[in-house]
Amino acid sequence: MSQEKISFLPFNAINEFMLVEYRQSVIQDVLSHLDNVNQDTRRDLIRMIKDFVQVPGFRNSAQAPLPLKVKGAISAYQKSADFCGTTLQAWSEIHADLRDHVHQLLKGRDWEILPAETNRAKLPGFLTVWPKDETYEVLETAFAEQVANSTEYVDDDIRLMLVWVSGRLPYDLMTGEDTQSVEGSAE
Repeated sequence: MSQEKISFLPFNAINEFMLVEYRQSVIQDVLSHLDNVNQDTRRDLIRMIKDFVQVPGFRNSAQAPLPLKVKGAISAYQKSADFCGTTLQAWSEIHADLRDHVHQLLKGRDWEILPAETNRAKLPGFLTVWPKDETYEVLETAFAEQVANSTEYVDDDIRLMLVWVSGRLPYDLMTGEDTQSVEGSAE
């Protein structure tokens, strides 16, 4: 049995890969569509909004108007791995059709992944190993070939869902490290 170390990056490490406008769009999408989220995820997210999101003038930030809540949630999303992970889980539930397409795509390409409906927010974070030959462009092309209505989805959404469903950040592609030699742990 090999002594490989598995390293994780906290969920909020995804902020390094997200454009500012897209991050705001994801948070607004989630907070606008909480009715479409599984009851447990919704409860966890509302609790975290109360605990982590600061909205001036509101003791309970969950009661704040949407634009103020979104503004306050951005900071929590950047700082708290738990809040970020729960927000992404809610986003994946809102976009269950995209999640299912991405899951089928990755499964068909022999990625080792959890079932589509698994609550990934319960994991310790993102794995740091990403297959070098599976770039976003390669996966987006395969997605377009596999999904008949693929033009309904924007590239940023597909990429975020690839990261979320795979449970991996393309860390090694960004650093150029050999995927076999990644060791250590995230802080």
